[in-house]
Amino acid sequence: MSNYSEITSIANSILKKYDLCDQCLGRLFSKQLHLSSNKFLGKKLKKNYTSKGKCYVCKDLFSNLDYFLKLMLDLSSNYEFQTYGVGIIIKPSIVDRDDFIRSKYKLKGIDSIKTDIAKELIKLFTKKTQKTLDSFDPEITFTVNLKDESCQLHSKSITIFGKYIKSERGYAQKQTSCDNCSGTGCRVCDFHGISEFESIEGIISKLIFKKFGGTTTKFTWIGGEDKSSLVLGNGRPFFVKIKNPSKRKSKLSDEKFDSVSVFNLKLVDTFPKKPLNFYSRIKIKISAKLQINSKKLKKLKDLTTCPIVIYEKSGKRYEKKIFDLKYKKNSTNLFTIIMSAEGGFPIKRFVIGDDVSPNISSLLDNSCVAQEFDFLNIVLK
Repeated sequence: MSNYSEITSIANSILKKYDLCDQCLGRLFSKQLHLSSNKFLGKKLKKNYTSKGKCYVCKDLFSNLDYFLKLMLDLSSNYEFQTYGVGIIIKPSIVDRDDFIRSKYKLKGIDSIKTDIAKELIKLFTKKTQKTLDSFDPEITFTVNLKDESCQLHSKSITIFGKYIKSERGYAQKQTSCDNCSGTGCRVCDFHGISEFESIEGIISKLIFKKFGGTTTKFTWIGGEDKSSLVLGNGRPFFVKIKNPSKRKSKLSDEKFDSVSVFNLKLVDTFPKKPLNFYSRIKIKISAKLQINSKKLKKLKDLTTCPIVIYEKSGKRYEKKIFDLKYKKNSTNLFTIIMSAEGGFPIKRFVIGDDVSPNISSLLDNSCVAQEFDFLNIVLK
């Protein structure tokens, strides 16, 4: 059906029964006539008709789009972005009336009213901001709710890779969550999920929020350490995802906070979906309950020749490898180990012998405890 006189006839039949605005009427036929302006076509088809009330389908929603445009402009004014997307929520009754008209008059291959509202808003927003629509992977996404006349903005997460060195003991790696929201983000914690910033996670998060804005951070650590451990050498790598950032680019420089240095920061395309392979060079200070037998200490060298088997309470079993190992007896009940091991090595359990085989305590026939352990180097494979 592309005959204009036939279209005019159907349009007249519709208008005799239903009042439609220019936009809704034009949309029913514009694709068949290969026209880009629904409003222009609707006006032309309605030249002999005068509207008596609100549009039967949209209830004059199209004449109110400037209100929603202003919401979008106000919301996005503090965000840096080049691409955007738009999602629309409308009353089901509007969709039902649109479907009814299209079905009754057997009109096919037509944009839905929801699609048309989105198109009009996109046209207005693009003209006003010179930003680009990206329906697949936009930097910001608007959800325009025409039911309750609201608008929400979601900014695509960004991921940063970096490293840190901890040259003094006393900093926990992870920050405890906000007591009020358990880490999801609320007004009490300024939507950050954490209310304090005294850990490694807190220090890095505070730096990231200052540079990029955003709500919460999510970390992937390349290994972990105790509050009493040092992280030296080339530092511990980490990935951090910033949710809802307001800035997408910022100058990233090395930063020092007392005895914590954060460096090598850079924006990366992806956040790791699975654990990454790495190995660590670790120094462990070990105390023994009984006097240390120097001959038995030599058995420690055998640890490099076999896999270390770890059993979890869940029943899971996995293996880790020690690549090299040196030891030094410090006193009758104290010795130090320096070793290189696969990432994720359970150091304390390996010393005590808690479901780890072989382990230090059983090799020495002596109850041992790791007093402290430090990371001399961490290398991503």
